[in-house]
Amino acid sequence: MRIAFIGFGEAARAFRQSLAAQEPALQFVAYDILLDKEGADGPCGEAMRAHGVAIARSPQAAAADADWIISAVTADQCLAAARATGPHLNAGQVFFDINSVSPGRKREAAAAVGHAGAGYVDMAVMAPVHPKGHATPTLLAGEAAEVVSARLSALGFCFEVVGLEPGAATAIKMVRSLFVKGLEAITVETLLAASASGCFDRVLASLEKSYPGLDLPRLGRYHFERTLRHGMRRAAEMRESAATLNALGLKGHLADAIADVQAAMGALPETTLGEGALGAEVERIAALRRK
Repeated sequence: MRIAFIGFGEAARAFRQSLAAQEPALQFVAYDILLDKEGADGPCGEAMRAHGVAIARSPQAAAADADWIISAVTADQCLAAARATGPHLNAGQVFFDINSVSPGRKREAAAAVGHAGAGYVDMAVMAPVHPKGHATPTLLAGEAAEVVSARLSALGFCFEVVGLEPGAATAIKMVRSLFVKGLEAITVETLLAASASGCFDRVLASLEKSYPGLDLPRLGRYHFERTLRHGMRRAAEMRESAATLNALGLKGHLADAIADVQAAMGALPETTLGEGALGAEVERIAALRRK
């Protein structure tokens, strides 16, 4: 069995590693838009070789002999990846779209893939891909989801089919993300403001008293880590969440504001909070944010 990745970032690398451990006979090939900028000898190409993945120089080349194609690109490239790959697919091939985008965008991607006769699966990854890789809980939607269920189970995927229409899986993720990424943004902005105001310890103590079950020192550190490391990707996801809410006739302003916070954190030069006391580390990040 041959699996092609369109996009070879964190998710694709985690999936490849765990799938290869589960089924050593699997073959892998990948294309990433970074290859066009860096060449095959750049960091992305090096990562492909390190993971034992054949390098393809175009989406269509990656998909040519693949049984499954897993699209794992940035949110803004989701539709472009489907349109670049779709016309070159054939009946029997299955295109898994694991990108965090709105239901409408998934339906557009499905249309780009389906006219060639290939199957399309809307796959929503519902937890961080480490440490479980492809065994991370996912939701699936699309007519092809039922067709591939037995093979997915045999390979150790953890999934639930939630509908026949593309977009049904990602809708759940987009709405859920409003809370998950929103909680991160609220935590980060509150603690940054507390630090900048010189009342960090008092605010933290008050919140701990009001919400003792949250363990705010631990949660705060975790939320800072997530936004510093993944803020730009999370911001793109929240823009799609805003589009989801707007399409429902609701207001996407909150999701856009959350995206702004995530992007501001992701743009900082730091990728980790550090090992110092939480108050001191937050003060350092607050100083960076004010620059």
